[in-house]
Amino acid sequence: MNNRRVYETTIIINSAIGEQETEDAINKVIAYIESHSGVIEETNKWGNRRLAYAINKKQHGYYLHLVYNIYPVEVPSIERFLVLEDTVIRHLTLQLEPELREYRKQKSLEQGKAGETIISSVVEIEKITNVYGETEAYLLTGEGVAEKLPEDIPAVAEIIADTNVDV
Repeated sequence: MNNRRVYETTIIINSAIGEQETEDAINKVIAYIESHSGVIEETNKWGNRRLAYAINKKQHGYYLHLVYNIYPVEVPSIERFLVLEDTVIRHLTLQLEPELREYRKQKSLEQGKAGETIISSVVEIEKITNVYGETEAYLLTGEGVAEKLPEDIPAVAEIIADTNVDV
């Protein structure tokens, strides 16, 4: 398949390296994606945050969220680059469903944050079984707000249907 797809990658960079080195690491990652025919659509710098648990004896990390479109055959090389990059503590790359992307844009416009995406405040997605025994997915944000996600988005339906994964 030669169709470009939209991916999102969240990267945690070692925050002990300093501001200039962090910016250099961010630019290096972006340049690598662009050199492999990727087009960066969004760059969200979430800044230094405390990690939920220690990773390689580190308690803090600099969070970076990238949304880009690229040919699927290039994704493994980007993954390999992130694994080998010594400033990157952790990373996660996911294919971004068009419906979910549209939902985020609509949500950010409703909140009056044009140009920003709702993902910047997301902490986690949680599956909850309500009093009627139905499983629902909720978006939990850093402000402690929980919002029910619509089930007609395929990615949300997959989270709800997957009983083997605790989100």
